[in-house]
Amino acid sequence: MMHSRSWKKIIVFLGFTFGLSSIFYYFILRSGMIQTYTLGLMWSPGLAALLTQLIFTRSIRNLGWKFGKGRYLLLAYLLPIIYGIVVYGIVWLSGIGPLDIQTFATQAAEQWGREMQNPATFSLVFGLILATVGVFTSSFAALGEEIGWRGFLVPELTRATSFTTASLVSGVIWTVWHAPIILLADYNNPGGSRIFGLICFAFLVIGSSFVYAWLRLKSGSLWPAVLLHASHNLFIQGIFTPLTGETALTPYVIDEFGIGLALVGVLLGVVFWRKGKDLEEKTAVVEAPIV
Repeated sequence: MMHSRSWKKIIVFLGFTFGLSSIFYYFILRSGMIQTYTLGLMWSPGLAALLTQLIFTRSIRNLGWKFGKGRYLLLAYLLPIIYGIVVYGIVWLSGIGPLDIQTFATQAAEQWGREMQNPATFSLVFGLILATVGVFTSSFAALGEEIGWRGFLVPELTRATSFTTASLVSGVIWTVWHAPIILLADYNNPGGSRIFGLICFAFLVIGSSFVYAWLRLKSGSLWPAVLLHASHNLFIQGIFTPLTGETALTPYVIDEFGIGLALVGVLLGVVFWRKGKDLEEKTAVVEAPIV
């Protein structure tokens, strides 16, 4: 009976999610650019989850609002830094894409409206501000998605199936949700193949969905997933990729649409699939009352 109820909730949630998202898909695809409509699109799954919960339970309490233990938040924040350093370090050292501090500092100075004397110092200060203050802005955007994907969808899938299936299915849905803006707008690496970018993105997202699901279920909180999402966007999109000079190979190696992070997704998926086996029968953590 509970399984049937969970599937009904999931179907309603997906209807709301793609219905709300289609509004922003329309404006994004019409303009060809995601920048203006990113926040609205990212909050569509969150609003869909809130509406679904209100319809079925008249409450939004059991979405993982408590913060949980700090070690899960720390892991979530540090993980993108670690795999970012590994992937981009290889790119820089191998010459696939040069470390371009000058361009990064110039763009940062233009963004800030400030003069830049020393590119290295300016880049360091800018990076530290992004890594501290910037994470709060990034978390607000990520929260919209994570209320939906991990606050609602993963726990409901886990009630109806298993950790493995919940991770896979949520990852596939997450990928499909991104597909229109990857294939038809500017959410891709400039100069790269859209199809190749979508394939790499799918490996990254589906693999990392095991990490997100494990953090959500293990901690009983959606906030580690929010912080992981925010940290990834901040460091990969805001620091590591802008620090990398363009070559003929970089569109196929770096960022979310390159082979580097696709391999990271596969590795993380295997590691956290193994870690998640002990959660296959432990769904009580998402059933407990949350204050």
